[in-house]
Amino acid sequence: MAVGGGSGLAVVLRGLKHLVGTGSLRRLTAVVTVTDDGGSSGRLRRDFGVLPPGDIRNCIVALADDEDLLARLFQYRFPNGEGLSGHSFGNLFLTALTGITGDFYQAVLTAESILSVRGKILPATLTDVRLRGRGRSGAVYEGEVAVGHSGEPLEALELEPAAPVAFEPAVSAIRAADLVLLGPGSLYTSILPNLMIPGIRSAIRDSGAPVVLLLNLMTQPGETDGMDASAHLEAIERHAGEGLVDAVMVHDGELPPGPLTHYAQTGSRPVVVDRARIEARGVQILPRDLLAEGSLLRHDPAKLSGVVLDLMAGTAG
Repeated sequence: MAVGGGSGLAVVLRGLKHLVGTGSLRRLTAVVTVTDDGGSSGRLRRDFGVLPPGDIRNCIVALADDEDLLARLFQYRFPNGEGLSGHSFGNLFLTALTGITGDFYQAVLTAESILSVRGKILPATLTDVRLRGRGRSGAVYEGEVAVGHSGEPLEALELEPAAPVAFEPAVSAIRAADLVLLGPGSLYTSILPNLMIPGIRSAIRDSGAPVVLLLNLMTQPGETDGMDASAHLEAIERHAGEGLVDAVMVHDGELPPGPLTHYAQTGSRPVVVDRARIEARGVQILPRDLLAEGSLLRHDPAKLSGVVLDLMAGTAG
């Protein structure tokens, strides 16, 4: 069970999908946030009143059996055209299917069938939920985009409505999970919006499954500037209660200096792992080599999948 949103969740799913049904992994389910209000998703949300399809589209493509033509088609973004520019085909497809069937989840199921998806993608809620952040300065940031670009430490995150009803299939899937992965991904705009839904949060606690936070490699400018690993945990505890996270998986190894210089120019820096403070909270640290090759500092899907299998076998740590 993987919980999150954005591109980070897709990385985990892409690494694990080839193991589904092999005996190593009986089932794979993603619970995805639906608070996006920017870009193509935000426009479709405002124009048609649908749930934002972008994060779910990314997960569908990540779990596609063959990420070739059809998957590339779903990710295709129109470069121009009045009313079309900036929209992805997959977002339009999910929006059209929602209009035809009157059911967003039926649209997701149809897309899963067309792309022969390995696993299940479940929205955290079918409620039209909005995100609001309150900064240390007292400023209020309305919407996911504004929260992600607040540029100051966030004291509180809120949902509107405050207690949206969790999607029941998501609740059932979480309760049956053997392992719950949080992230990697944006703390305030991908992970926490899921955990703040009472039914999702309760299901995670009721499952009794180990809960592992896949810590980001780098801070996110405007959202988690200056936040170390324990600050990420503190934010989760403030919004979802203490004792939810059992372990934090962190990258164990040096980050290449070339990409670090480039990231520093954007205000992004490595997330510092303050081991003593994390362990003092009763949370285990799982150091692993997680870095993908290349010029971007990203998690490697294959490395992540290997560690997840170790966790499920009880050999990690």
